[in-house]
Amino acid sequence: MPVPAEEILLETAAGTDPESNAGYAGSSAKAKWKNMRPIFEYLDYRDPLKDALEDRKASDHSFTYKKMAEALGLHTSNVFRLLQKETHLPARCQSRALEFLGLTDRNAAYFLLLIGYARERNGKARQEILEKAMALRDVNRVNLGEKELAYFRDWWVAAVRGVLEVVDGRANPAEIARKLQPEVTEAQVAAALDLLLELGLVRKGSSGRLIVREPHLGVARSSEKVQAVRRYQCQALALASEAIERFPPEVRDVTTLTMAVDREIFLHVRETLRECRHMIQKSSDEAKSPDRVMQLVMAYFPLTHIEAST
Repeated sequence: MPVPAEEILLETAAGTDPESNAGYAGSSAKAKWKNMRPIFEYLDYRDPLKDALEDRKASDHSFTYKKMAEALGLHTSNVFRLLQKETHLPARCQSRALEFLGLTDRNAAYFLLLIGYARERNGKARQEILEKAMALRDVNRVNLGEKELAYFRDWWVAAVRGVLEVVDGRANPAEIARKLQPEVTEAQVAAALDLLLELGLVRKGSSGRLIVREPHLGVARSSEKVQAVRRYQCQALALASEAIERFPPEVRDVTTLTMAVDREIFLHVRETLRECRHMIQKSSDEAKSPDRVMQLVMAYFPLTHIEAST
């Protein structure tokens, strides 16, 4: 069973959760494709192209197959055949398709793998391509509602949820409390276990041990949740600061980097961090015999005033 890789990520500089619209490259693409699904929900690369065409035609009645053909670098008749799945997108047109859909980074890589999957005839090679594509998909999340705000009140609630994986589901407050750093009381652990059961984030197995349900969490945006998550993030940042003295370097990793950037590089770094989080979550899902619970805190923030236009 994987260790829960908590991702408490609610807001970015744009005021939205970047994972909530995975598959689109920024706000302009999000506005363009209002009805199109996230790219990771598709298995045939021609389907998002067809949906994109329908979205464009709905917002611009003058948009035709001919205009889409010009955007993709194809003859109009080939666009029709492509969307009917009678032919494939030529390699020379793939970069233009990515631009047409507004796909970048992991989203673009997924789309290109779908093209390879559709074109490949060898069964074994097709399976390998599909596995690579599935590895790029977002992790599944349980979305927390208003009643779950208590989950963010104390840092050790998430930690207790993680420790349950380490102790093979034994709901023993004394055993769990001994493992946690900083120290918490048995009563606090017991209350955390009750809360996790009440919220449905863990369940009792037939043996009586607790089983962690979906390991990743998502948070829909609301004013109350913003404040709750901010308080939780402040606790996590404080723990990171204390960890420098609490743990030796061999069991932690703390690095800092100060840089001067422009808006383009700022956005690129932020996207890189998002991709990094995704890779780390995928890695944590592969843990076969967890023996520790780790906290990862990413903080990327200004040290200077920023002009409103940038």
